[in-house]
Amino acid sequence: MGWNDSSGGGNGKDPWGNRGKNPDGPPDLDEIVRKMQQGFGGIFGRRGRHGSGDKDGSSFIWILVALGFAILVLVDMTYTIDEQERGIVLRFGEHVATLQPGLNFRFPRPIEEILIVNVGQERSLTHKASMLTRDENIVDVEVAVQWRISDPHAYKFNVYAPEATLHQATESAVRDVIGKSNLDFVLTEGRSQVAQSQLKLIQQIMDDFETGILIIGVEMQAAKPPDEVKAAFDDAIKAREDEQRLVNEAEAYSNDIIPKARGRAARLREEANAYEARVIAKAEGEASRFEQLLTEYEEAPSVTRERLYLDTMESVLVDTNKVFMDTEGSNNLMYIPIDRILKDSSDSGRSSTRREFRTESSNPSESQPADPYSDSRSRGAR
Repeated sequence: MGWNDSSGGGNGKDPWGNRGKNPDGPPDLDEIVRKMQQGFGGIFGRRGRHGSGDKDGSSFIWILVALGFAILVLVDMTYTIDEQERGIVLRFGEHVATLQPGLNFRFPRPIEEILIVNVGQERSLTHKASMLTRDENIVDVEVAVQWRISDPHAYKFNVYAPEATLHQATESAVRDVIGKSNLDFVLTEGRSQVAQSQLKLIQQIMDDFETGILIIGVEMQAAKPPDEVKAAFDDAIKAREDEQRLVNEAEAYSNDIIPKARGRAARLREEANAYEARVIAKAEGEASRFEQLLTEYEEAPSVTRERLYLDTMESVLVDTNKVFMDTEGSNNLMYIPIDRILKDSSDSGRSSTRREFRTESSNPSESQPADPYSDSRSRGAR
């Protein structure tokens, strides 16, 4: 084969096996890799003779690998915790610290591991069951419990299944509280009190087991009798409502009638007191008048009798319209129409009549006997 034989029989090599330059063929891959290694070796270190370029290329690769590993380790050592979260640091499985929100550092895995616990999230648990009340009635209840994690370490390590423990504690508390209450109390006004008692009891159980759970609230979402007896309970509730309505109406009537009765009683009491005072005053006045008449009668008996007679006749005849007079020894009956006389007479006539009557009264000896009582008795009439 010739020196410059470029045919396919020698594969482009010289007699010693070296590849010659072939400007028409593709570039040599080995040559390209060798040149890249030499270039990187010139950057990171001085290239020596007798194969030092290959050694420098291998060192560069290991440096890149080490640098990438260091970056990964640094990223793994930093950890950011949100505001509502807490981080539990485990070093070879043992709890060593609890991380607060923000940027934190740790040893790389598998030396240390962080467990994230959300302490700000409010969780809810619903429990439905049929309970037996104190008065031996069955009621279907549905309870919703709102809770959150208060102690991350206790929540993760003190209890194997915290949520299952909470569910069992809720069922136990509901049965205990419902079993101590009457059915009417649970269905009507006692629902809020029952829920509050359940909250206290559930929280006490959680604290006794050190679960790290805080009970936020308990709500009685439903409390009703079973469907089989619902109609009877509806009738009982309606009767209770009617009873309360009648009681309210009776109280309203009582509030209306009692003040009126008290006012009427006070008015009657005042009228009775006034009547008592009036009767007593009248009796005292008559007694005083009688005493005065007695004194006058002792001084002038005839004059006093005449005066009493006239006063009595005046009081009797003041409202009389007709007067009949019987004369002594005669069968004639005298009729005096006083009503017509009073109606026809004028004011002047009445005044003159009064003056004449007064004149005649001033001289009783001339117009009538001195003792009218004796005359009337003798005639048999007054």
